[in-house]
Amino acid sequence: MTTDFEEIYRYLRLAHYRNLFSMIREKPGSLSATEAFSVEVIYLLGEPTLGEFAEFIGISQPNASYKVNTLVTKGYITKESCESDKRECRLVVTKKFRDYYGSQIPDISQITKELSEEEKNVLDKLEQRVAKKLSAIIKAGGKS
Repeated sequence: MTTDFEEIYRYLRLAHYRNLFSMIREKPGSLSATEAFSVEVIYLLGEPTLGEFAEFIGISQPNASYKVNTLVTKGYITKESCESDKRECRLVVTKKFRDYYGSQIPDISQITKELSEEEKNVLDKLEQRVAKKLSAIIKAGGKS
């Protein structure tokens, strides 16, 4: 079973990196590798504050602010005021990023359409359990 999960994970990572590297171009306004990873983390965190972004990737707020300002200048994210605390802002990816990012997850509908309803239900329950466990690991800082 572990080998199957490792193979699925490997495939998803390869597809992800192929798409990620397609974002990195050597032309004005394009993203460096660090910028591409930074904007993707912002996207995956779901509109984090600057502090949340800095804490998650383990850098200082001034360093995070520099990275964020570069991404704002290039048009990949915007800073939006928090309604609860006007001193804080949320980092929001733009349409430019979403268009550039494309679909990172390969289309699995071709695979799942061949499954019976019972198999789909079992797969759905397993996905939920794995996602919950992975979420807990991420929230714990990568420690299981």
